[in-house]
Amino acid sequence: MASSFEAYRRNLLAFPTLGFALDLSRAELPAATAARLAPAMARAFADMAALEQGAVANPDEKRMVGHYWLRTPELAPDPAIGAAVRASVDAIEAFAARVHAGQVRGAAGTFTDLLCIGIGGSALGPQFVTDALGGKADKLRVHFIDNTDPDGIDRVFDTLSGRLGTTLAIVTSKSGSTPEPRNGQIEAAHRWQAAGLSFAAHAVAVTGEGSQLDQVAVKERWLARFPMWDWVGGRTSELGPVGLLPAALQGLDIRGLLAGAKAMDALTRVPDATRNPAAALAAAWHHLTDGAGAKAMVVLPYKDRLLLFSRYLQQLVMESLGKELDLQGRKVNQGLTVYGNKGSTDQHAYVQQLRDGLNNFFAVFIEVLSDRQGPSPEVEPGVTSGAYLQAFFLGTREALAGNDRASITLTIKQVDAAAVGMLIALFERAVGLYASLLGINAYHQPGVEAGKKAASETLRLRARTIAALAKTPGKWLSVGQICEENGLVGSEELVFKVLLHVSSNPGPVERQDHPDPGHTFFRHN
Repeated sequence: MASSFEAYRRNLLAFPTLGFALDLSRAELPAATAARLAPAMARAFADMAALEQGAVANPDEKRMVGHYWLRTPELAPDPAIGAAVRASVDAIEAFAARVHAGQVRGAAGTFTDLLCIGIGGSALGPQFVTDALGGKADKLRVHFIDNTDPDGIDRVFDTLSGRLGTTLAIVTSKSGSTPEPRNGQIEAAHRWQAAGLSFAAHAVAVTGEGSQLDQVAVKERWLARFPMWDWVGGRTSELGPVGLLPAALQGLDIRGLLAGAKAMDALTRVPDATRNPAAALAAAWHHLTDGAGAKAMVVLPYKDRLLLFSRYLQQLVMESLGKELDLQGRKVNQGLTVYGNKGSTDQHAYVQQLRDGLNNFFAVFIEVLSDRQGPSPEVEPGVTSGAYLQAFFLGTREALAGNDRASITLTIKQVDAAAVGMLIALFERAVGLYASLLGINAYHQPGVEAGKKAASETLRLRARTIAALAKTPGKWLSVGQICEENGLVGSEELVFKVLLHVSSNPGPVERQDHPDPGHTFFRHN
């Protein structure tokens, strides 16, 4: 699989004016495979064109999918949508400018910190961009509550100790009823209240118009509200208010993000897989995984600033492509597993298995040409730290190729707003095209909804279990007894897990441990 220079030239899509290149020489698509995929790719291009023109691309929810309009609002099928997008960017910039100038301020003065409360796409994208582009010039220090873990929430507020009066909070939730951001909002409001401060006077909402969160923000007179539109899915929302608002408040170049994404969109609209980097990427995925997710994608950016890119891609790729049924309702169990860390950390982690173990993956290397701003000292004669980093990247790439391990390499000039926007747009389009090749719906998430439904049922069981135990205060009961006496037979394992958690936290439920869960006893005092 080692590549010759001619193979490299033949399989390189380079766009020097954008500082971007895609190298497929170590994952070369055989001519016969390209010919076989050509009809499906033509349909994928047609599907993508229809999506951008406003087709109902998510039939489950009967809605359009228009994240591409976020950076090219003039393409929106309804002029009102384009106007709303432009107005939102202007409003975000105006609000951020007022915050930075101290015209919008907290109870204790000009804002110093930003707390982002969200989950999934409302956290992963902002976290990636914050880490990739942040630095000493940041206007606000950024923190995240992205889970409903009480200890995790405590840790975030520990870092904000004494600064709540200068902390601005963004609560992001399309519906306002998603448990994780709702719980974070309630916990945050409690913290501000405990500090003798008004949460509303420090809070901003990013949500759907008329949502539960929107109603709370209006009623309590929060500082501002920004839109989440039903035609933008969470995992493709980073270049809308979800991601642009925290980026602007941090002091990042949001126009650069949008410009980079727009430039990549222009490249990836070209209906020719040999000149379209997203189509070439999708075709490579199909070839490398047999069109059935047979191998995982390992994302290896050789830049610390891109560490969180693999986490961001996990949701974008796996939530979009991990589907049980195709568009005809046939069971296909599709998907593409994503994991990754960063180079050269991986030299000392899982590259050993990638090189010598199971050949059940392909690598996506991300090469960044610029080392840092300014010159670098030599760590040995004629060699800098950056030279070592490139050597580790090239060495790992060659070592994998030498043992018949496939890889793809993305090269960018530097990690700036435009480059980050390009990377986001590239993978958004590749995911959409690949889903069309597979005949699946990239824009719904029935498995996520199933998990939410199961969680709600578990909470109802929790309430029934505690109520059942409370009927006989002071009496020690086994899980079997509780279930038999209260119509919960068949739910013993869940009842045990619920009571194990309840009795491990402050409250009226105690337990007597035993190695056998059937002989563990609980009582309600």
